[in-house]
Amino acid sequence: MESRRPGAVGPLPVVLAIAGSDPSGGAGLQADLLTLASLGVHGCTAVTALTVQDSVNVRGYTPVDPRDTIAQARAVLEDMSVQVIKIGMLGSAAMVAAVSALLADHSQIPVVLDPVLAAGGGTALAGAGLREALVAQLLPRVTVMTPNGPEALALSGAGDLPAAGVWLNRRGAEWALISGGHGE
Repeated sequence: MESRRPGAVGPLPVVLAIAGSDPSGGAGLQADLLTLASLGVHGCTAVTALTVQDSVNVRGYTPVDPRDTIAQARAVLEDMSVQVIKIGMLGSAAMVAAVSALLADHSQIPVVLDPVLAAGGGTALAGAGLREALVAQLLPRVTVMTPNGPEALALSGAGDLPAAGVWLNRRGAEWALISGGHGE
C-alpha cells in the first residue's frame, strides 16, 4: 500500500471499499477484500452496515451512523493514495447523501458502484428513498456501475436490460455493466 506518511513503503494500489459487513464472507466488505487481495490490491474499508447473514440470505442488518462511515473513509483518504473508491450496500438515503458529499471532495478518484438493493435470498437492503437518492446523488459521480439485472431494472424503471443500461448511462454512470446475478 502507498501511504502519504514519510517513510512508508509499498507499491500496491489502494482501493477504498465502502459497504456493509458480511460475517459469512460471501458478500460485502469481506468479499471485496478477498477479491482485491487476489488482484494484488490493498483494500481499505469504511463500514455502512453490520449484517446478520449466512451463505443463503440476510437475516437482518443494523445501519452504521453515516458520520462514522465517513470518518472511517476520510481517515483512509487522508493517509493513503486511494486509486479507486468501490461502493456497495449503503442501505439508506442518509448514507447516500453522506457518501455523495465525500465523493464531491475527492472527484478525481474513479468510483465503482455496485448498487445493492436486496440480498441474493431476497431480503430488502434498501431503506425508504434509497433508489431516488442513488439516482439523483450518486449516479452523476459514478465511473463504473455494476448492478445485477433486477437492480438495473429497479433503478431505471425500464422494461428490459438494454434500456436500463442506456438509462443508467444517461443519468451519469460512464459505464454500466449489468450482471446476470440473482436469477437473471
